[in-house]
Amino acid sequence: MMRMRPVKRAWLCALLAALFSSAMHGAESAPLVSLQTAADTIDAVYFWDPLSGMIVVSKNGHQVNFRPDDPLVLFDYSRFDLMDPPVRSSRGVFLTSSFVSELESFFAQPAPSVQYRVGAILIDPGHGGKDPGAVGKARVGGKTVEVKEKDVVLAVAKDLHARLRSQYPDKKILLTRDGDTYPTLEDRVEMANSIQLGAHEAILYVSIHVNAAFNTKSSGFEVWYLSPDYRRTVIDKAGNDEAAAILPILNSMMEEEFTTESILIAKSLLDSLDAQIGTQSKNRGIKEEAWFVVRNAKMPSVLVELGFVSNPEEAALLADPAYLRKCALGIYNGLSSFITHFENSRGFTTLQ
Repeated sequence: MMRMRPVKRAWLCALLAALFSSAMHGAESAPLVSLQTAADTIDAVYFWDPLSGMIVVSKNGHQVNFRPDDPLVLFDYSRFDLMDPPVRSSRGVFLTSSFVSELESFFAQPAPSVQYRVGAILIDPGHGGKDPGAVGKARVGGKTVEVKEKDVVLAVAKDLHARLRSQYPDKKILLTRDGDTYPTLEDRVEMANSIQLGAHEAILYVSIHVNAAFNTKSSGFEVWYLSPDYRRTVIDKAGNDEAAAILPILNSMMEEEFTTESILIAKSLLDSLDAQIGTQSKNRGIKEEAWFVVRNAKMPSVLVELGFVSNPEEAALLADPAYLRKCALGIYNGLSSFITHFENSRGFTTLQ
């Protein structure tokens, strides 16, 4: 499902107001509190993705989702309400005092008894077999060697797999390939979507690649996530006319939860990679796109680019087993950090 245009969203929000006999409370004239101040006041944590506009506030095992300039607010994905639309300005996002009071009241509830956890991690070393991926050359030990993407990413993936299996024996830690084979893109996505999970479990998808460019000076590592402009239909049934009217909004917000999680994973991986290899390779930041292998995986998904084999200096690093171990450690630390956050904050992807 494609991202809704602002006009369409405004129309649907107006329709919601009529359907549920709720009205906005005069946000323009009400006192405003910054999102940061509100979070500090109620001792909650928040994440705001300026690109998609999604804001997630969590505390005590509960979660609230909303967007600036939008009256629809989701509470634990089990109910919604129309409230004063948060206001976005050059100084940030601001909430009315009544909005903050509603958050404070909601978060005062006891933590839910259900515990969410990461049940599986699928590691996807790109390419393989007949497909070498990007190929570069480097000087190693006085000799020129060929550096193939499929070999680099498999080495990192297997190291990461071993670390995760050791740390999380209770989770499914899987590889799309553990040798020089070639699963198609469809095979990889099918594998991801077919993994069986327990109740209240989530799966993470991490695809590992290396880069190449015509400019041999291009260098650095980066982490990609799925563009919020690419939409999957998460909820596909509506039980009545009112549900059908609100469905596009709920679908969009719930689907964007995958994007929010993916961004959080991407940031965690990028920071951890920077701590391991940032002094040797350039941090190119977080990127977003809709075309890579994870585009049809129905789960939080990221793609890691470890460096450029087209850059002779970086190709030499990518041919160094010690450097690849640092790359694997960076990804491992990033995933561990995200898992801790996910499992300690009830989890995000919960379609109730």
